Amino acid sequence: MNKIVSLLIVILLVANASINAQEQGFQFKMVKEVNSSPVKNQQRTGTCWSFATTSYIETELLRMGKPLFDISEMFFVRQAYNSKAINYVRYHGNNNFGQGGQAHDVFDVIRTHGMLTEKEYPGLNYGSESHAHAELEAVLKAFVKAVVENPNRKLTTAWLPAYNSILDAYLGNVPDVKASPLANIGFNPNDYIEITSFNHHPFYSQFTLEIPDNWAHRSYYNIPLEDLIKVMKNAIMNGYSVCWDGDVSEKSFAYSKGVAVLPEERVEEMTGSDKERWIGLSEKDRKAQLFSFTAPVPEIKVDQVNRQANFDNLTSTDDHLMHLTGLATDQNGAVYFYTKNSWGTDGIHNGYLYMSEPFVRMKTIAIMIHKSALPDEIAKKIGLK
Repeated sequence: MNKIVSLLIVILLVANASINAQEQGFQFKMVKEVNSSPVKNQQRTGTCWSFATTSYIETELLRMGKPLFDISEMFFVRQAYNSKAINYVRYHGNNNFGQGGQAHDVFDVIRTHGMLTEKEYPGLNYGSESHAHAELEAVLKAFVKAVVENPNRKLTTAWLPAYNSILDAYLGNVPDVKASPLANIGFNPNDYIEITSFNHHPFYSQFTLEIPDNWAHRSYYNIPLEDLIKVMKNAIMNGYSVCWDGDVSEKSFAYSKGVAVLPEERVEEMTGSDKERWIGLSEKDRKAQLFSFTAPVPEIKVDQVNRQANFDNLTSTDDHLMHLTGLATDQNGAVYFYTKNSWGTDGIHNGYLYMSEPFVRMKTIAIMIHKSALPDEIAKKIGLK
């Protein structure tokens, strides 16, 4: 009888400890946080690339001692669509065309056209108070496809002005950029670089990253995974934030729980990308799609080999851009990247989430940083020192 009672006591103690651990949930302690602008909402658009990069620029201006600006994301979208159309036609329709993009698309627009504030260019000219680009994308795709078919056997000079008139109709006419308070703000887009880490190209060199949303075919610096993580941590600890591009298709990317982890016990991946995966689901179904842990769990050990394998087999894809603005630890001392999203301020961390280091190691496709955020030894290896 005593043995049975003792066994029951042990079982109850273990169960109680498990319940207490679950009740504790994730407990985060901020190690370093970079001051940033308020969280925004990309709403029903695939323009995370513009929202994340705009947040990054707003944060960089704050770091530089400039005032807080609300910069127009839709200005970058509008101008990028012009370049996308030109590339699509030049490649005879064999180039990616859609809502997606990369951080460098914003910087390319700044080099050529400058920047505007949200007040100057809200990008809402179609009878809506919120952004929704499905119709716009469909109309633009139909237009450029018709142009590429070349029915006259020679393109006219009218196609690009006609195409831009569609953009003006949906997003609004572009005002005089020279009159903007951002015209002479002192932001230099040439101070920033993009970095990735894949071993199908030589390290400490540059290559054109093979992802669909790199429609402009820009080159990225390629460094080993350990160096990539070192760059990200070094940047944040020295007051620089990081513009992040990566895969969020895992169920363990649990925005509603405020965390993204890479559990050893894998769960089925979700299809699609961005917040649209949640639209139309009942609360019951939404909960069913979330993995079940309620506290830190053992995570996969990520190295260059399994990271490359995930990229090669398309389980790590270019899904979503966000903005890393801090470093934190959980109650076990594990490191997390404090991440600013562009899905509004819902969620338990008011629009932010914590991505574990293993998740970031596996799921990062590329980052953008200021050159000065590079550790000296890495800057020298890639020829920037």
